[in-house]
Order: sequence, then structure tokens, then C-alpha cells
Amino acid sequence: MTALRPERESGTSYGRQQPYGVPGAFEDWSAQAPGTGAYGAVPEDPYETPYDPSGRLPVDEETVALRLPEPPAAADGSTSASAASSAPGGTRTPGPAPGGRAARRKASRRRRGRHGGPRPTAEQTEALRAPLSRVEARRQARARRASPAVVASRVIGEMFITTGVLMLLFVSYQLWWTNIRAHAQADKETSSLQDDWASGRRNPGVFEPGQGFAILHIPKLDVVVPIAEGTSSKKVLDRGMVGHYADGALKTAMPDARTGNFGLAGHRNTHGEPFRYINRLQPGDPIVVETQDTYFVYKMASILPVTSPSNVSVLDPVPKGSGFTTAGRYITLTTCTPEFTSKYRMIVWGKMAEERPRSKGKPDALVS
Repeated sequence: MTALRPERESGTSYGRQQPYGVPGAFEDWSAQAPGTGAYGAVPEDPYETPYDPSGRLPVDEETVALRLPEPPAAADGSTSASAASSAPGGTRTPGPAPGGRAARRKASRRRRGRHGGPRPTAEQTEALRAPLSRVEARRQARARRASPAVVASRVIGEMFITTGVLMLLFVSYQLWWTNIRAHAQADKETSSLQDDWASGRRNPGVFEPGQGFAILHIPKLDVVVPIAEGTSSKKVLDRGMVGHYADGALKTAMPDARTGNFGLAGHRNTHGEPFRYINRLQPGDPIVVETQDTYFVYKMASILPVTSPSNVSVLDPVPKGSGFTTAGRYITLTTCTPEFTSKYRMIVWGKMAEERPRSKGKPDALVS
């Protein structure tokens, strides 16, 4: 059945009348030729379902409401942002800023400053939060408090660090500072001896413990060190000097004795370390003892690399293990071994080769 429609040409047509006297879309449509308009084809009857040959004007089947057309496609298939945001009348509808998320973020930063404005401080952020209840505040305080295990680990770690620093300082003191101080003390004692000999104030004889009475020269090792009476660590050895065995059962002869063994002890490491490289001596290398009146020149004869600290037979008048078989005038140098330990002793022996008065000048071993 076909329903009748009102006359389209009459003045009572719904498509032509203006019920409220306000110009509207219907008036605009009527001013254009049939089939033309801002959205494409315009039906002769505005109450009929709009017809869009291009298919860009969708129709809501439920409300029969018109929708804006999709923006025209560009040559590469993308849509134009300007067409999508402009209305038929030329007005611009709100939409996302062109350029994507990065462009919108940059635009926002420019509006708020170069760096996006200052960030709120911790106090401001805390002030904006809602006040906590007493229970919640206590719970958060307990959570922020370090556990006993964490506290104990921190204390242990700090103790280890402190111990390491102290050990480093001690090693630096032993290996560096003690040598500097001992060299200064030994040089001072050497200068004092030479001054006394030049002035005649110090005569040969019996010397007090710790008193210097001679100077030891080992030319191959570039060693020049004073010799003092006794082997006390505090009074002699730690002061960078070489000590003469002169106590009790370990008493040895003096260099000017007709026969006997002149025994000396010295540090191999730290406190001046005068005997550090005596293991490099070879048979025939000179060892010179300078006194107020005489130069005593010995020639290195043999070495005992390792022996017990209790092996005092190395200081005998005819020392055991030296290779000497008869009485003579010998010198014995003793020191610790291995380096930086005192577990064992190293022994170097020499035999008198020349006794030269100072009035005749220095021996060849000190001149060359």
C-alpha cells in the first residue's frame, strides 16, 4: 500500500515553512538547487532519508540523526586533520593537537615553561596527602625503621672498613715511615761518629749499650750504616743501625782482636733495612768496618740461606757451617728470612783480608 504525501508545492509543506520564524537548515536547503549542498547530494524532500552516493554520510538507523562526514582521504591514504576538525560553515571543532603525542607534550611544556614548570617538593607533596591515622602513621614509621639484621650488617661493615683502614695505615707506617725515620737517625749517628773521630773526643775501648763505635760499608749494596754496641731493638736495630753481639753467651770479638768472630745483626725489612740484600753478595765481595783508627776489610766467603733463630753456633769463633776449619779473623752478618718475616735466619760470613790504618787513606774497596 502506498501512503499519500502532502503537496510539496503548497505553503503548508513541512519542508518549506518556518514554524518559529528562525532561519534554519531547511531554508538553506531551499535556497540551493536540488541535488547540491555542503554535504553532497541534497534530497528534494528533507524528511526523506538522505541519499549520499559517495557513502560518506552515515545514517543512524535508530535515531535517523545525521553525522559529520569522515575527513577526505589524502593521496597516501591518510586523513586530513584540518578537514576533520572544520565544520561546513568554516568553524573549527575541538580535537587533539596535530602531530601526535610528542607534539602535544611539547606544546604543553611551552605553555608551562621550558622544563614544564617546577616539580613539587617532597614537603608540598606530603602536605597534599590526606592526614594519616595514628595507627597508619605508626605502621609507616615501623616500615621505614631499619631491621636489626640491617643495623647489624651496617655495624659489621663499618667495623671491617675501619679495620682495613687501620691495617693500611699500619703497613704504610712499617714499610715507609720507619725507613725514613731510621735512615735519618742512622745518618745523624754516622755524622756524629765522624765528627768525634776528627776531633779526637771518642777513643777505642769499652762501649755502652746503644753507643756507636764503628761504620759498616758494603760497597756492592751501597750500604753505609753505623755499628752500635748490643742488639737491642729499641736502642739499636729500630734506629737503623747494625748491632754488635756483645751480651752474655752471644758475645763476639771486636774487629781488632787477633782471632775471633765479629758478629753483627741488622733488619732485613723496615727500620732502615740495612741487610735487605745481603743475599746478593758473592764470594770475594768486600765488607769494610771503619773505626776511629783503622779500616778492616773482609772478603765475603760463604752464605747460609736458612737456619733456625736458635742456631747460635754460627757466632762461634770458628763458626759452624761457614767452611772455616781453623781459628782466624772472621765477620758474621745475621738477619731475618724470608722477607717481612722473622721465622728463620740468614747468615753471611767473611774473612779478614786487610787491616789498613786510617793514616794511609781509604782501602781500595772504598775508593773504587
